[in-house]
Amino acid sequence: MPVLAFESVHFRYGDQTAGLADCSLHFEAGSRNALLGANGSGKTTLLLHAAGLLRPEAGRLMLDGVPLDYSRAGLHALRRRVGLVFQNPDNQLFGATIAEDVSFGPLNLGLDAPTVEARVHAALAVVGLSALAGAPVNQLSFGQKKRVCIAGVLAMQPDLLLLDEPMAGLDPAMQAEMQALLERLSAAGVSIVLATHDIDFAYAWADALHVLAAGRCIASFPASALPAHTARLQAAGQPLPGVLRLETALSARGIAVPPLRSLDALITHLSPSSGPSNRATGDGRPQENP
Repeated sequence: MPVLAFESVHFRYGDQTAGLADCSLHFEAGSRNALLGANGSGKTTLLLHAAGLLRPEAGRLMLDGVPLDYSRAGLHALRRRVGLVFQNPDNQLFGATIAEDVSFGPLNLGLDAPTVEARVHAALAVVGLSALAGAPVNQLSFGQKKRVCIAGVLAMQPDLLLLDEPMAGLDPAMQAEMQALLERLSAAGVSIVLATHDIDFAYAWADALHVLAAGRCIASFPASALPAHTARLQAAGQPLPGVLRLETALSARGIAVPPLRSLDALITHLSPSSGPSNRATGDGRPQENP
């Protein structure tokens, strides 16, 4: 059963701008999901609905097979299970120090002080900021602020983590750190849904891709099946991953390569020094010798 499902959801903003239009898709428990689409396609609107911050005009959302409850108690219960990290961390930071900010959510759950302290400590350890717990939030780098926001959500111990453009504004080193963090969270069993414009990252990282256009989900499929859905991507104004473009160019020159999901994996495969023991599998992970 999906952890969260959208069933024919419609939503318009106050100026009658369409946010979602007959949008249907679902996210499996424990999976890694990437939302793809141009600006205005509905990615952020979808995340706000998933977090209970917007309510559909028609259609419904199902959490573990049960319709979302928009009462005060229902939304309180939802936010124990679903956490949202905004694209701009300054829209989400309230505390004077890192520890104070991360403790905000657990305190609002009514947890006792020792439990809150333990959750803050654990969340900061996950994002690698334990040593800066007492640091002023306003002195942090953009990437550190994003990690504080994630820690604040993790301290609520959600089953489903939503992230809006988590790589936006990060330099390559910080992007690598963010991807490593996402890997750790996924390994811990957290379901992840993120909106991104980075098709190369999405293809290499996600289990499932969901393509949005004009508020509709026009395609949902396993990331490994992306080569069969290039027309849908292009219809949504999305580029093809660089690794697919390179594979096509190599094929046109008579060079056959296995389906790989990252440029790093393809480069490793083509390297003269790469023997059978360090060839890469289709998802970019090292392939063990039989």
